[in-house]
Amino acid sequence: MSRKRALISDAFKVKKQRIDPQKFGDSRNGEGGWHCSKADSDLVQMMSNKSHPRRRLQGPTDIRTSLEYLMTLFPRKLFNDALPPIVLKHQLYSMHKDKTMVDKEMNKLREQGELLMFQLGFDAEAFGLVFAPDYKAKVLAGVEGRVTQGTVDKFLDKVLPSCMDLSFSKDKMLKEFLFTDSEITQLVKSGVLTVRDAGSWWLSIPNSGKFTKYFIQGRKAVLAMVKKSKYSEVLRAELEERKTTSQVKFHMKYHIHDILGAELVDSIPTTSGTLLRFADS
Repeated sequence: MSRKRALISDAFKVKKQRIDPQKFGDSRNGEGGWHCSKADSDLVQMMSNKSHPRRRLQGPTDIRTSLEYLMTLFPRKLFNDALPPIVLKHQLYSMHKDKTMVDKEMNKLREQGELLMFQLGFDAEAFGLVFAPDYKAKVLAGVEGRVTQGTVDKFLDKVLPSCMDLSFSKDKMLKEFLFTDSEITQLVKSGVLTVRDAGSWWLSIPNSGKFTKYFIQGRKAVLAMVKKSKYSEVLRAELEERKTTSQVKFHMKYHIHDILGAELVDSIPTTSGTLLRFADS
């Protein structure tokens, strides 16, 4: 069934259909090289240089480097540095066309206890990624000196290592992790758990409500910029440099990686550079 895309209601929904991988993410330009902005060139150089120390340590897929780059676009100051840098899983798809490889390497980092994944709540396909040390540091800073500190410490020590769960049932919390009902209530109050339904909780990022609000309004605004352009398309380089409105509080590149990875725009290589076209379907 065809649907008209309404920016207000549908802007945060990830498209389900798959587009041509050659039009995905940082597409190749007409000369066969990666088309990217000057600010991205260092990352691309690092990822293509097999002798680079990070590449030697992290292997050919280099998902960690992509995550680290995307996290540099996260606006820490906007949240008074109270949140860990958050990347959405689909933003990685804007940089790597092989989604299966991305998911595989990302899950390796999760299994090793280095990366955490969260269901962000505003869309079933929206998953946030945070490095575990960053998450722990911000959570501990938020509960320092509070009555919930001991319970949160216990949660971070017992549950987070090699955590592959997005949510936890009451039975698992009580019998496997040995938390009491009172302690579970403390974890909810501290923000590391949020209610999923009766008897289960999502793993969550404390105080992330403002992030979700700003992210959604920024996505709507950036999509509107593309749609209002001539023929509903704009050069990526031009969009990256465009003056933003008050609705866009994140780095423009953060939103561009979002709308590309979520397939809300098509990425088309041209002789003038990568063209972003509003994906109206």
